[in-house]
Amino acid sequence: MSEASQAGPVFAERPTAPVIADAWAFAGPAGLAGASLILLGWPWVGAGLVAFAGFCIAFFRNPVRRFSGGERDVVAPADGRVLAVDEIEDEAHGKGLRIGIFLSVFDVHVNRAPVRGRVRSIERGGSRFLAAFDPRGERENVRLAMTLEMEDGRRVVVTQITGLIARRIVCHPRVGEWLERGQRYGLIRFGSRTDVWLPPGSTACVQRGDRVRGGATRLAQLPETVA
Repeated sequence: MSEASQAGPVFAERPTAPVIADAWAFAGPAGLAGASLILLGWPWVGAGLVAFAGFCIAFFRNPVRRFSGGERDVVAPADGRVLAVDEIEDEAHGKGLRIGIFLSVFDVHVNRAPVRGRVRSIERGGSRFLAAFDPRGERENVRLAMTLEMEDGRRVVVTQITGLIARRIVCHPRVGEWLERGQRYGLIRFGSRTDVWLPPGSTACVQRGDRVRGGATRLAQLPETVA
């Protein structure tokens, strides 16, 4: 796809640092306090804080991933366990295949574009912070849905959904920008869920309970022809 055919700005991938900067706001104070307590003779409390600092650094890790699938392949937008593979009715786009992924606090929380496309809309909704595996969370939790339009006109929706612990959704792209498949574009802090809505005729390549890796696992295939 050429820049001319894209007819819009190209998104600059971010975050790209090996460890996201947010980590240091949590890990720095905890690690410093932990080290101080160990020196002052409180080894168990200090060790706990140092361990928490290490957890924060691990949580905000941001590995480089590569995917070499075909044009119809959809890549997983997040690391985690597949919670749902079913047909749903999207308010804006109608019926389609939905694949939901649950991210535990031990998974990488950086989100990646499932397909190559232009951002058509970014919509926020919801007001609650239910557990990510609670069915009500799909409709009621704070969420951000980004619609990507591929060059052939097909649309794919990727939705970041908060969970019981998650309180912040980060989504860097703007409407009109083009994203490459697998490109890193945002994250959700501390436990969450990411859903993908695909057009009718799409075929899932995973099933409920499978583990997936964002930017590396083939999640589904789009139909050969545009409906």
